[in-house]
Amino acid sequence: MSASGPGDARVVVYAKPGCHLCEDALAVVAAVCSDQGATWREVDISGDAELMRIYGEQIPVTFVDGAQHDFWRVDPSRLAAALRP
Repeated sequence: MSASGPGDARVVVYAKPGCHLCEDALAVVAAVCSDQGATWREVDISGDAELMRIYGEQIPVTFVDGAQHDFWRVDPSRLAAALRP
């Protein structure tokens, strides 16, 4: 499954409401993407049974340029490096 396609955000975070790890990851992603000038978006998996089946035990799951990058936690240095040309 591809997390993003042409024209979509470079970083996609699969998350769900009430998840403290998701909140932490989203804050890191927002800060790093802002610093790097990269686009990002959040996908709420709570309303999608298939996404819950795939990612429910690993959220937050972070994709960069369509490839899975991290799960559970986001390392800001590692994410910044992945976003550099």
